[in-house]
Formats: sequence, C-alpha cells, structure tokens
Amino acid sequence: MLQSGGKNICGVSIGVLSLESYFPKPPGHIKNPSSLPFTLSYEILDGITVPELLSNPNGAMKDQIIKAAKRLEASGVRAITGSCGFLALYQNDIAAAVEVPVFVSSLVQVQMAHVMTAAPVGILTASAPSLTKAHLNNAGAGGVPVEIQGLEETSEFATVILRNERDDMDLAKVADEVIAAGKALVARAPEIGAIVLECTDLPPYAHRIQAALERPVFDLTTLSTMVASCVNRTSYQGYV
Repeated sequence: MLQSGGKNICGVSIGVLSLESYFPKPPGHIKNPSSLPFTLSYEILDGITVPELLSNPNGAMKDQIIKAAKRLEASGVRAITGSCGFLALYQNDIAAAVEVPVFVSSLVQVQMAHVMTAAPVGILTASAPSLTKAHLNNAGAGGVPVEIQGLEETSEFATVILRNERDDMDLAKVADEVIAAGKALVARAPEIGAIVLECTDLPPYAHRIQAALERPVFDLTTLSTMVASCVNRTSYQGYV
C-alpha cells in the first residue's frame, strides 16, 4: 500500500498552543502528555504568559498565535487545542485560519454541559474578573446561564500562576484552594448542574472536585480525549 509522505513527524493527534510557563504540570495537565491517552505536539508561544494573556490580549498576540496554529497544522496534527482556557478569545480567529478542528478552551463544553443537565453551569476559572462575555461568546456559551468562581483571591495558585512570581508550587495547597473555591461556588449557586474547569491547571484535581461537589466535571482533558477519538477513529474490538 502506497502511503503519502511529506511530514517530518507522524501519528500526532492533537497540537497544543502552549503559553510560556515553568510551574509544575502534574498528571492531567494538557502540558503533561505522560498521563493522556493520545499523542500531542506543542508549539510554545514565546513571551505569552498567563498574566500577559489575561491582562493584555492584542492584535500582535493574535497574529503570533495564528502563525503557531498554522505551523501545527502543517506538521500534521489532526486538531488544535490550547494550554489556557482564556485562549477562547481567539477561538473563532484560529478556527478560521486553519482547516483542522480547533478547540482552544474547555469553555467550548459549557453549552454542552447546559444541554445535558438543563441547569446553569458552574465555571471554575483562574480569574473571574478576566473571564469576559467575549470569551464565553467565542466559545459558543454566550447564551448559557452560568455561575463563575475565580481563584484570583487565593494564595498559592494566584502567586504562581496568575502573577508568575515564582515557578515552584505547593500542589497540596493548590488542591485545597481549588476545592474551597468549588465549595464556595456550589454554596452560592446550588442549582448548577455541572462544573466546567476553565483553567488547564485544574484537571489534576478534577476527581477531588467531583467528590466534593457531587456533580459532573468537564475540563480540557475530557474535551481533548473526545476530540482525539473523533479525529482518529479506530475499529471496535469485541464479539457477537
């Protein structure tokens, strides 16, 4: 069987537009491929950090991200995601620039979670003040009733991830802060039917969030796993 060539690396399912960051990425993080059941390739967005993306999105940043997406597409990835949910601001621009599926934010699942539960959706985000209507609109969630809880008032999470003050991070402290934020969200809005984790740093704690809040939990790993299975269908194994 003759197979087409032209690719330097083959067999990559998902390409990741990766912000520049050096804090720990425990299993479950999209930038820790050791824990994920699909192949990935990364394009590092040099100079675009979490604080920069949240506080200073601009045209030059968009252009840099689109060029990186095109490089991923040219390398042969079958779909493109991102390493920060706030990339939702550029979801439509990136999708229009390439010919492979694009899902740069877990917020793409907000509408689906609402349809599945017929209830408002709770969003745990790195920064509630930074999560705007534009982010939700671009992720297709503009008309969905949501309740948002941010982590901007935390100690460990905010110091390391939001303010980029150091690279070392106490994962146990972050887990406690995330669970506390989730409990505050549900206490304020007990009617929410599901939780969507905007931040890619939260999936490592998704099992603990679900145990504490007793609701379905959607994040970028659940979305990426679904998309990977959609763009790389395999035969079923079984018997009749």
